[in-house]
Amino acid sequence: MKTYQDLQATSDLPTFIMTAIREHKASMMYHIAADAEEYDRQRNVTIMKYQKVLYTLTGQAVPDTFTANHKIASNFFNRFVTQENQYLLGNGMDLKREANKTKLGKDFDLRLQQAGRAALVQGVSFGFWNFDRLEVFKLTEFVPLRDEDTGALMAGIRFWQVDYDKPLRATLYEIDGYTEYIKRPKDPKLAVHQPKRSYKRIITQSAADGVQITDGGNYSGFPIVPLWGNPLHQSELVGLREGIDCYDLIKSGFANDLDDASLIYWTLENSGGMDDVDLAQFVERMKTVHAAPADAEAHTVDVPYQGRTAYLERLEQDLYNDAQIVNVSSLSAAQKTATEIRAAYTPMDLKVDQYEYCVLDFLYGIFFLAGIEDEPTFTRNRIHNELEETQMVLMAAQYLDDETLLRKLPWLTPEEVQTVLDRRDESETQRFSGTAEPAPDEEQEHPPEVNTDGEEIGT
Repeated sequence: MKTYQDLQATSDLPTFIMTAIREHKASMMYHIAADAEEYDRQRNVTIMKYQKVLYTLTGQAVPDTFTANHKIASNFFNRFVTQENQYLLGNGMDLKREANKTKLGKDFDLRLQQAGRAALVQGVSFGFWNFDRLEVFKLTEFVPLRDEDTGALMAGIRFWQVDYDKPLRATLYEIDGYTEYIKRPKDPKLAVHQPKRSYKRIITQSAADGVQITDGGNYSGFPIVPLWGNPLHQSELVGLREGIDCYDLIKSGFANDLDDASLIYWTLENSGGMDDVDLAQFVERMKTVHAAPADAEAHTVDVPYQGRTAYLERLEQDLYNDAQIVNVSSLSAAQKTATEIRAAYTPMDLKVDQYEYCVLDFLYGIFFLAGIEDEPTFTRNRIHNELEETQMVLMAAQYLDDETLLRKLPWLTPEEVQTVLDRRDESETQRFSGTAEPAPDEEQEHPPEVNTDGEEIGT
């Protein structure tokens, strides 16, 4: 793999970029990330490559095209990644100062979720702070160039190509700016598409001069920050892949057994010269013509399913335990107390705590580039026994301020809490300033009517 020192030592940047991309695609981390991307899309690459075979009398293996070959892929990996990422980032990021959140752009929470998901799936993602917004690069489209001494990310190459017969685009990001390259299908070498320019560009517009673009300089550091999905710096698929493959293969094999020959097998007399291929062709012929020679006898079988069903259930539970993810179906089986729910979430909380440290480290790097000093916090998206927890909060209401009280209520989102507080502040302001309108059903007091002598007129 190429490093930042290799970049500094080269005199031929186009050749260096193409070599770095090829070596990156050949790395183990890239292959794991590419496979994890397929599993995240519910495409089990292991069972998709699995091919049943038959053997001839000479021992030659040939593909089995006669029997059922269902390939059923489960969605475990997508479910695990989605639950972990949304558990931490589903409610967005909160900052102490609202102005700082505005500086990060209106879609920052969305970009952060995208970066987090890519980090969990592929092991790492990269956030590019582009002046006033965050852009996310996946490992399968970005070559990191690290310092050999410190391991810090000092440069990188983003590459993409729509198809093999389309142009290859690459952008070299360095501390002092970025350069865009392109390689067209008929061109033998990568060429400069846009010369190096700074990251910050100021655009001004006036009636006299029109649109003008001026150089705004660069950042105090490299504007691309890595986000790791866990402290081990590897994809969440590692360690789970074998269990998912086993589950999918057993489930697919069960479907094949149910489909093959309609649960019928045949015994043939005088068939010593038939190999596996001949026997498979005979069964296929029976499915087509629904007739058999006189020396063939049919038998029905019951496919054993109790053992497979029990093992599939065991595998599923083991996968949830290994992934440290809450199996929601076990919580919905009966009414659970708040203590039981917290106990069920404990393994997931411990895992997401480590993930949160990685996210915070990433955010502090982005804040440094954006010139922000703040402390991000997250509200985790978990299942609650709302009635029990609401009763607990109300019992302690006399010791809590209004904002803390509202934030502890499990059925209010952080946005709704702020809306309620704003409305209460507005109502208090109107009441003390005398601008509050009276309720429509409130009785209005009128001065009593008097006659010409000053006496009050009775009703």
